[in-house]
Amino acid sequence: MKKIIATPEAPAAVGPYSQAIEANGTLYISGQLPIDPATKTMPEGIKAQTAQSLKNIEAILRAAGYTKNDVVKSTVLLDRIADFSAMNEVYAEFYTENPPARVAFEVAALPMGALVEIETIAVK
Repeated sequence: MKKIIATPEAPAAVGPYSQAIEANGTLYISGQLPIDPATKTMPEGIKAQTAQSLKNIEAILRAAGYTKNDVVKSTVLLDRIADFSAMNEVYAEFYTENPPARVAFEVAALPMGALVEIETIAVK
């Protein structure tokens, strides 16, 4: 059974997709741009943007009854691979124990001029 997850504590989708879908004990979180849901703006710089994307992911996890400890896989899209180290610093502060599997790569561009977007899969 498929369940749509939506929370005002994370930014609304910027297209025809859901914030997250839960199916059979697995939560699929759509790529989270670093948009502050309260102000609808993005912070400056890769570190602040990574932190905001992770806050958005945490809000969706919480809304679905999951925690970051349930996360098994992340995909990190970067506007510039040169930002990898700075993104990684913030990411390591978020996942302090047993970090999930992950891939990170540079893309040609991200929506709304973002520097980072993070997609996440969690399992109960």
